[in-house]
Amino acid sequence: MVLAETRKAAESVIEAFMGLKANIMVQEYIKEAGGADIRCFVIGDRVIAAMKRQAQEGEFRSNLHRGGSASLVRITPEERKTAVAAAKAMGLNVAGVDLLRSERGPLVMEVNSSPGLEGIEVATGKDIASMIIQFIEKNAKEKRTRTRGKG
Repeated sequence: MVLAETRKAAESVIEAFMGLKANIMVQEYIKEAGGADIRCFVIGDRVIAAMKRQAQEGEFRSNLHRGGSASLVRITPEERKTAVAAAKAMGLNVAGVDLLRSERGPLVMEVNSSPGLEGIEVATGKDIASMIIQFIEKNAKEKRTRTRGKG
């Protein structure tokens, strides 16, 4: 991930990667997010847990494995609705949806189909793995086996 602080810098970075024939994704930098994002854990049609991830001083990426910190956060109804809609749009029953708080409202940064559990379980004190299993058990279709009798 590369942060380009000006339009000219962004153009240079994009040209360099295109020269390498690399696949790239360009994402708008949301300054007001302040190096923080919100990971919403969605199961079915509910956000069952949310945490705020804050980047280290001088870093813009809030990933926990990069030294970011995690804390419990209360999300707004609009953030909850956005997270659930993002998971549904991707066809996912279980997802980690990363949001940025912006002046325009919540913005979806990423929808992860296999989000890690450790950080959010520690931050929220919730046993999310068990919640996933309960969801699967409740929503799994019964498999029926037909047997033929002799006769």
